[in-house]
Amino acid sequence: MTLDQIIPALALIAVLILVLPNFLQTNSKSKVFLKNLFIWIFVTTVIIIFIYIFL
Repeated sequence: MTLDQIIPALALIAVLILVLPNFLQTNSKSKVFLKNLFIWIFVTTVIIIFIYIFL
């Protein structure tokens, strides 16, 4: 992995660390949690696909 790949990965991990505690607190019910988790996975996947196709 080059530095061009490591820096964005660290930024995504840092955002995850900042968002995760509040995400878990507000999604205490499993149905809401799974719905929001699916949305996060979808958005992240779209961003990753967009990066690999267009950059």
